[in-house]
Amino acid sequence: MLDQFKNRLPLSEAQWNDYSNCFRRMVVPAKTVLLQEGAVSRKLFLVEQGCIRAWFNHDGKDITFQFFLEQSTVASMESFRKSRPSLVSLETIEPSVLWWINKKDADRMVRELSAQEVLRERFVDAIFERSFDHMAHLLSFIRDTPAQRYEALIRERPQLLQRIPQHYIASYLGVSAVHLSRIKSRLAKNKPRFI
Repeated sequence: MLDQFKNRLPLSEAQWNDYSNCFRRMVVPAKTVLLQEGAVSRKLFLVEQGCIRAWFNHDGKDITFQFFLEQSTVASMESFRKSRPSLVSLETIEPSVLWWINKKDADRMVRELSAQEVLRERFVDAIFERSFDHMAHLLSFIRDTPAQRYEALIRERPQLLQRIPQHYIASYLGVSAVHLSRIKSRLAKNKPRFI
């Protein structure tokens, strides 16, 4: 997996070897907690295979608000960057193959690589992309109905519906599993039929 990044990063062979040696591979089963809400994040993960969800506890209720699939970078970024307690838990949904780097090595890489304008721009773009995703999800709760959020999920990220258990999808959409079933049933009835 790390070889994919090698082609995208303008690094010398020595730099690449140095940085790639900072990553460790791990294979974990589904339902592995990678970070517990309230703990300080010390690892940043790259997903080679599998799926991770970010969630938090709200008055005893498990609220899922983000999913990460292959090629994603995953961490509680605020906690990882500022060494603050994490507002979320990170947990695998599927058996997963992950690569991780500790905070000290990641900080060193960011310091050294941010001096290169091309890489600095890529880091900034990645941060903004994550912020845009968060903002779009938040705005959908203000602007859209649960059915509209589900239809958007079908259009924009259909792969999630194939891989993620329905109770996590329901939580992500802000509804109960029963309500999600009703939405799906209503949409199926309204689907145009072609002869």
